[in-house]
Amino acid sequence: MRALPRRAALAAPAAVLMFALAACGGGSDSSSGSSKSDTQQAQNAGGAEAAGDTDDKEEPPLTGDIKQKAEAAALAAYPGTVVKSEEDAEKPGMYGVEVKQADGTTVEVYLDKSFKVTDTKQEGTEEEDAG
Repeated sequence: MRALPRRAALAAPAAVLMFALAACGGGSDSSSGSSKSDTQQAQNAGGAEAAGDTDDKEEPPLTGDIKQKAEAAALAAYPGTVVKSEEDAEKPGMYGVEVKQADGTTVEVYLDKSFKVTDTKQEGTEEEDAG
């Protein structure tokens, strides 16, 4: 008979401890999930307009020989003035060179590692249509 009260005495603190851990863990998860959700909502509200824009992603600028070759290849295909040249964050392993053409339009020229033009994207056409 002595064993039964001893087991009960040990089980009660264990049950209280488990209940306390579950209560703390549940409150922690719900509050961190809520703040995580709030943070995501705030980011989406502020950056929803630029969600497809690569300006949000960090794109390291091209330097040295790679910069010279990428810019020369982009200008050969689309004559104008180089605005910027950088690694493409949306397409890893690719380069992006922004060229302002004589007519005032800007084109983003995408190049592969062999400096071959693989794609382009007209920039600023939305502002021209709106104005």
